[in-house]
Amino acid sequence: MKRKSLFALSAVVVVAAAALVPVLWSGSDYLHNGTAVAATPADQAALIKKGEYLARAGDCIACHTVRGGKEFSGGLPMATPFGTLFTPNITPDDQYGIGKWSQDDFYRAMHTGRSKDGSLLYPAFPFTSYTKVSRADSDAIYAYLRSVPPVSVPSRPHELKFPFNNRNLLIGWRTLFFREGEYKPDPTKSVEWNRGAYLIEGLGHCGMCHTSINAMGGPVNSAAFAGGLIPLQNWYAPSLTSNKEAGLGDWDIKDISDLLKNGVSQRGAVFGPMAEVVHNSLQYMSDEDVHAMSTYLKTIPQKSEAPEHLQLETSEQFGGELLKQGQKIYADNCAKCHADNGLGMPPSFPPLANNQSIQMPSAVNPIRMVLNGGYPPSTGGNPKPYGMPPFAQALSNQEVAAVVTYIRQSWGNHGTAVSPQQVSDLRSAPLD
Repeated sequence: MKRKSLFALSAVVVVAAAALVPVLWSGSDYLHNGTAVAATPADQAALIKKGEYLARAGDCIACHTVRGGKEFSGGLPMATPFGTLFTPNITPDDQYGIGKWSQDDFYRAMHTGRSKDGSLLYPAFPFTSYTKVSRADSDAIYAYLRSVPPVSVPSRPHELKFPFNNRNLLIGWRTLFFREGEYKPDPTKSVEWNRGAYLIEGLGHCGMCHTSINAMGGPVNSAAFAGGLIPLQNWYAPSLTSNKEAGLGDWDIKDISDLLKNGVSQRGAVFGPMAEVVHNSLQYMSDEDVHAMSTYLKTIPQKSEAPEHLQLETSEQFGGELLKQGQKIYADNCAKCHADNGLGMPPSFPPLANNQSIQMPSAVNPIRMVLNGGYPPSTGGNPKPYGMPPFAQALSNQEVAAVVTYIRQSWGNHGTAVSPQQVSDLRSAPLD
């Protein structure tokens, strides 16, 4: 059956949200370094266990499981500027899943972005990142996905606008934005650094959210990892290349690791799409792999930032009025948890003072948190997270703008004032 993948929108899937395709597992042998060898039951069990771990690293379940549905049975609607995509059933069901795919078919999809029949896959299936995954890891993921229970649920066709429903257009897209090839270790770096780079750039596909996309749905490669607004989700994925945003050059490795593994650290907490990534994927990774990812992230150099999105600005006088109004709103609603001095009580209540995510050029994330509230992910290291209550019903657009302005400009923070119109635009944004 033709693999129905996702469309060319490299930032639509949360840091996250990865599409992996299971294929036929023979049950008696597997490929290792391209050579077929006999698999004992113990070998097969070990391979499946490894594949389950790697599938977690790729966050396959996030895209291919509807809330309350059977695992990997697909059907999740994903709105994009090009139309609505529906994730496919990737269980090993022969009729509606991909049970008739071979192991080589699976690797070809991962490595080249081509389906079983050779047709081009839409690159919201992140083959631009998965091409870096090794054949051995691809085979392990294949073995695991072939072991899950088959589900007889047909995949729903995508509802893409013309001309984006024409797969032939992907030829041009691939020429511009896709370079095939497995990850090549940097001999000047440590084994740990290379492991982190392999996970971040490959299975983790972090660039899908943290790199801006252009009008063609392609990544702005000149600003890789430099941050960008996730289309239609209206969350801002901060820059990993600038210490003014989420660049981690001045963070301790422990704080980075805690944030990835637990969703909270002494430096802050994750919310929104990143919370889902931690909940579904990162909390299950080994301490060694999380440390390797942290090591790599800490060394990503600063570079040119992503193209700035239009942000409404206020006059200096109105900004001053908002700041004064916001001080009282903060004292009445926020200081109990985040303290008068903005230092909070981490990790339960994150600090707002000297918090990069508060004072970035884009104010999208703090506005959405005040409006909608939210929780960090529930993880093994933080099983009962403290949440942020929503204030959308309690505060007007101007009041939200005022308190966010106050937070962005107090305790040494250097953010700009927020416009009530920005709040109005985000008030109706989707919560997921």
